[in-house]
Amino acid sequence: MPRVPLLFLLLGLALAPLARAGELDLGHYQAVEIPPVRTSIYIGRVTLTFAGLVRHHGTYTSEYSAKVFPYFFYNERGHLTITVTDEMLQRLAKGETVQFQGHGLSSDGEERHIEGKAMPVDALSGHIKVRVFVSKHIQLIFNTSYRFHP
Repeated sequence: MPRVPLLFLLLGLALAPLARAGELDLGHYQAVEIPPVRTSIYIGRVTLTFAGLVRHHGTYTSEYSAKVFPYFFYNERGHLTITVTDEMLQRLAKGETVQFQGHGLSSDGEERHIEGKAMPVDALSGHIKVRVFVSKHIQLIFNTSYRFHP
């Protein structure tokens, strides 16, 4: 009879790595790259550039730069944070669309509410739609791609 428990023990040890294979390695999601993106405004355009978003404690942070052409006097720089939980990353890795929120703070002290939606193509990349609320009545919509880097 001792052979049956030994068989289950060996089987359990053999299958343990397969059970862990279903877990998400969050190391692949520590940084996300978003290329510079542009949107049109009335008689002009806004180009938004990120310095690279890095994740700490469930929040991606980055410096940003917004260039407004031809209205250069509206250009701004600042800092933004976007909240993405571990559970949201697991859903992205499974191919599910995820909605997120965040906020920005310009170097002049202006706050910006941010909402977005990430639509994965694979576990590490996809498309993203971001809304930046400049004021109560003005929002800028950016459509671009993203790619995670460990």
